[in-house]
Amino acid sequence: MPPFSTAIRLNPFKGCEGPEGEPVAWSRYGRILSERPNFTLDPLFHAGCYYVQDSSAMYVGYIFRKYIAALKTGSAESASTGAEGLSTCAAEKSSAATSGKKGGKGTDAVIRVLDLCAAPGGKTSDLSTSLRESFGENFCLIANEVIKSRAAALKDNVARWGDPNVVVTSADPAVFGRNMTGCFDAIVADVPCSGEGMFRKSRKAVEDWSPATVDLCAARQKRILGDVWPTLKEGGLLVYSTCTYEDKENDDNLEWAADTLGGEIIRPENEFAEYGVRLTRHGNLLKAGEVPGEGQWVGALRKTASSPVTKKPIIPSPLALEESDRVLAINYVPEYPVVELELSDALKYLHRDALYLPDAPKGLIIAAYKSHPLGLAKNLGTRCNNLLPKGRRILMDV
Repeated sequence: MPPFSTAIRLNPFKGCEGPEGEPVAWSRYGRILSERPNFTLDPLFHAGCYYVQDSSAMYVGYIFRKYIAALKTGSAESASTGAEGLSTCAAEKSSAATSGKKGGKGTDAVIRVLDLCAAPGGKTSDLSTSLRESFGENFCLIANEVIKSRAAALKDNVARWGDPNVVVTSADPAVFGRNMTGCFDAIVADVPCSGEGMFRKSRKAVEDWSPATVDLCAARQKRILGDVWPTLKEGGLLVYSTCTYEDKENDDNLEWAADTLGGEIIRPENEFAEYGVRLTRHGNLLKAGEVPGEGQWVGALRKTASSPVTKKPIIPSPLALEESDRVLAINYVPEYPVVELELSDALKYLHRDALYLPDAPKGLIIAAYKSHPLGLAKNLGTRCNNLLPKGRRILMDV
């Protein structure tokens, strides 16, 4: 079996700057790298110019985009087929996408999407890009992670990516089900699974696997779907995915959701077969060794059951962002002077070292690298206090 590859997905709203590589057929911003660089020592990574994500995991975003027409028209018909091709990431495209003039349901309509099991944030950043390109400012994406430690990493990655329409929460799916009925136009559930798709990459995944684990995961996945189901609007879209190959956790569970909870499975299409993507009963399967990345299964359905709407939904408490996160937001209008740093000083800043910037204005400044903000600092003249959030500092020697 060939070794696993390294892939990234570029941020079109930050100029698509990042390492060069071969295109990912199902992700216009995806790149498969010839070798793995040291991302820790690249300030563009910390600025949110790109996200390191397995190419197979990007297939979830492809399926979401494929049926995004369902969010605009209420139809489950495919919005597109075939390879997405490459994008130029032109500045005028970013400007048009963020203008708020693409509304689908009208410029006042807000599309609400829940990324239910969102950590560490790869799919969240992919979804937010797709939503912004399709709906401009008229969307809200809630990225949720029930495990607190993983939610902290999710918050940091969402802050780096920089989309202000993304809200990070940490709550059990049942909390959403009780308080936000009929709220979401779409739910993406990349649920915890038995992890067969990670065997090539993770020895622990191999050690943890057993038939009993498969049964336990399948039951847990049903519980998750059942708990969150009331939050999806009638006619809403569910994109369901795992990183395992087990029918019990994949096709069988999507079929269970359709039959038990009330939904119509969207028939999958036989796409990207030349890249190793398989067609299953109700979805698409990517197997490590047959595709460039690791294992992933994705399917989708449209909700047909009635769904009462909560008049005033109670949103779980968002995780507070740091003040320094504001400067990472796309389309951020600088509130403080922007100071360009050379690579050595940018790495010192990311190491959370004090800087000496005698020519910079005194007071709060924005530390930037190649015009991309990294965070805030306070220049005192004799030294520059580093205001990068402690949890985001580079730990290795720079």
